[in-house]
Formats: sequence, structure tokens, C-alpha cells
Amino acid sequence: MYLIGYDIGSSSVKASLVDAQSGKCVASAFYPKSEAPIKAIHPGWAEQDPDSWWEYLKAATADVMAQSKADKKDVKAVGISYQMHGLVCVDKNLRPLRDAIIWCDSRAVAYGQKAFTDIGREQCLSHLLNSPGNFTASKLRWVRENEPEIFSRIYKVLLPGDYIAARLSGVPATTVSGLSEGIMWDFKENRPAQFLLDYYDISADLVADIVPTFGLQGEVSPAAAAETGLSPYIPITYRAGDQPNNALSLNVFEPGEAATTAGTSGVVYGVLGHITYDPQSRVNTFAHVNHMQEMPDGRKATRLGVLLCINGTGILNSWARKNIAPAGIKYAEMNEMAAQVPIGSAGLSIMPFGNGAERILCNREAGASIHGISFNTHTQAHLLRAAQEGIAFSFAYGMEAMQEMGMSLSTIRAGKANMFLSPIFRDTLASVTGATIELCDTDGSIGAARGAGMGAGIYANHNEAFATLKKLQVIVPDTEKQSEYKEAYERWRAHLPK
Repeated sequence: MYLIGYDIGSSSVKASLVDAQSGKCVASAFYPKSEAPIKAIHPGWAEQDPDSWWEYLKAATADVMAQSKADKKDVKAVGISYQMHGLVCVDKNLRPLRDAIIWCDSRAVAYGQKAFTDIGREQCLSHLLNSPGNFTASKLRWVRENEPEIFSRIYKVLLPGDYIAARLSGVPATTVSGLSEGIMWDFKENRPAQFLLDYYDISADLVADIVPTFGLQGEVSPAAAAETGLSPYIPITYRAGDQPNNALSLNVFEPGEAATTAGTSGVVYGVLGHITYDPQSRVNTFAHVNHMQEMPDGRKATRLGVLLCINGTGILNSWARKNIAPAGIKYAEMNEMAAQVPIGSAGLSIMPFGNGAERILCNREAGASIHGISFNTHTQAHLLRAAQEGIAFSFAYGMEAMQEMGMSLSTIRAGKANMFLSPIFRDTLASVTGATIELCDTDGSIGAARGAGMGAGIYANHNEAFATLKKLQVIVPDTEKQSEYKEAYERWRAHLPK
């Protein structure tokens, strides 16, 4: 008996086939093999063709089924993880009317800021737990104002994972968690945020029907089965945005637990058991995957995810490899090169904010910058180390805002992937924040598969679903060198007002 999980990212689409009984991943694949293109026809814009995600999903599915030699009839449930905050506008045939406006697109910043001012800070924060910001609802308002002909033909607005589920099932739907990440959920009224839709002059009819995060959300249609090679009528039983899903993948469900990831963007995601928000909206609060699920005593549990997002994370490291490091160098070799430089990069500081508006900077598009460079001292290696330190320092800065909300971040879990493969990054992050980092053997698509098992009732609860989760490595703060790390951080932090 198998579970299949999909992770719809902005770089690739990954599929994993998991043995439901052992919890082991028997096959995984991702497409495309080079990073998926992001269209940026104007500064600050970022779009992708939703149909390309579908094509990548089909290729990844064929690959995992061929690798595993599993009988497609033994696949019992489908789970979906996806890049958050995107906007997919579809017609009545569920075909995209335009390219998706994805998470790192900053065109709607001004719309969200105006809504925040006009509606009022207290109304927005007490009901939405966030500023409307540069999120899905604001992006939809941009379409209404700038592309009225397209807007007039919209049947439903979907998040990227909703679109993939609709392609699989033929039925458009969304979740409370998904609506909250689009800033379209009213936590006080426990329904879609009608006051924000009214302000943006958007009909509530454009919002898809709500299905549970765990449970029957639809079934693979015969047409989708023919395209993907799956069996028809397999239930789709779980979907969540990539960061709530990353937390799920690391068995982070309860208050006080936290997860982190550092791919193209970087995230720290902690769970709270009560409704609250950051007054400056530097970090954001969404419904976690188990929000309002029934507890053993019959109560509905408040489970919110507080999300710190740094857009300029792995993308800075990737840029440094392409533009600073020697040609053809691999990431592991680049890490070794950077390790030859002492902590603090001899006074060099790099701000990683070059991938759109940053929420932690109150939605300013500050741009990346280099400070303190000396032509007589600094080399390629110094720049490479300073880039990784700058990424870690941006995490530390954002985590201060989370702690102001009363969150404990003494231990955080991550998959051993992306930036967490770098000793410099993880040692810097642990030593500056004082947090212990636990690296585990999982990823988003494996988590989505296990989430599907929970939604299908194959697992009784999350502890059973993640009983086989392996801890690979533990990184503790370097107490002997902690003062050096903190001195470098304070020097970096001093450049923020500039």
C-alpha cells in the first residue's frame, strides 16, 4: 500500500511514493532537472505557467512509478504541498486565464498597504491576523484593476495547490489554511473575509468551495488518470502550503514547536496555541494544518502557524555561485572555499534582500547590498562566506520578531537540504540565535504523502504518521565562538537602517 505526495515548488515539482506501513520513501523524482523558469517581464514581477506545473507533475509521476515498479492500484491516497501565496485565475473549464502570479511577485504591495490604511490596522490585524500585504487577495485586486477583461472571465481563484488538485479531480476547491495564507480568511467570524473582498470589489463567488485540510477533497478523475498514469478515483486527502507542510513533514503540530527551511526563500515557522499577531505585520500568522481540529475532549484546537519569510535566501547563494564563485564550482566546493575565511568575513556584510519586497522589512523592496568591502583584503571566498552569513543573520533578525510574540525558539527542525547542507550557514544560525537545530530525513513531497495517509485514515494521528521520521544531525550553538558570531551579527544589523 502506497501514498503519493507532490510538492509544487517554484523551482521544480517533486513526487514521492511512500510505503504506508514502513513509512519509507520507495521512489522520488523532480522535474525539470534545471530550475523552472520564472517570468519577470517587469521589475518586481514573477510569474509561472500553471500548465507547466502539470507537465512536471506528470513527468515526475511516471518516473516514480517506473522506479518503484509499484502497481498503480496500490496507491491509496494523494497529498499535495505547494508554493504559497500564488494566484491562479481559471475559467469554467478550469483553464488558466493568465500566468500565475507567484509568491515573490511584489506588484501588489501598494494595494495591500492602501487596504491596510483604508480598512484600518485594528480591523485587519484582529480579523485577518495580518496586513493584506502583498498576498493573494491583493494580487487579485491588481488583476481586477489592470486586466479587467481577464478578471471578467474568472470563474474561480485558486492557489497553486488548489489548481493541481482541480486538474487531478476536475473540481475546484480550497481550504481554510489556504484562504488564510491568501489573507482571505476572517478568524473572528470563522468564514471568508467578506469585508476585505468588499473593499477590493471582489465577489465571494470567485472563492472556491472549502474542503478540509485532511479528509476527502476529491478523487482522481478518469481523464487525469489517463494523463498521469495513476488509477482513477484515488482519493485526494491532504493539501497545504509548502511551509505548513514543511512543519507537518517535521512532525511540528503543537505549540512551542518550530520548523525551518532555506531554499529559494527562507522560512522559520512556529506553532501557537492562541490567536495573536505581530503589530507591525513583519511576520505573518496563518491557520496551521491542524487548526480547529477536534481534540480528544471535543474542543476545537487553535493551531496557528507564525511564519517568518526571507525572500532572499538560497537565491542569493545561487547568485553567488553563478556570479562570484569560480566557474563550474559545485555548492559543496563553494562551502569549502568559504570555510577558509574566519567568522565575520573580515568585516564584510551582505544584505540578502534582492528577491522582491520583504515582509520582515515592512514590505520594503530594499535590494541586496554589500557593506565594508576592502579591495586590499576581500576575495571571492570572503564574499561567499559573507553571503551565507547574511542569510543566517536575516533569519536571526526575523526570529526576534517571533520571540516578541511570545514564541520559544530554543529548538527548530529542518530537512537536511538546501542551505542546511552548508556547515557555515547552520553553525552561524545556531550560534547567533542560541537555537539547537535538528536535521531530519524528510522533504515536502514525503510529508505530503504522509499527510495524505492521515487524511485517508490510514494513520490514526500525526505521531503514528511520523513514527519513522529519522533525526540525522543535531547542531548546537558554538559557545566558544558565540561572541564572534554575535559581533558579526551586530555589525550586519547596524546596516539595516541604511
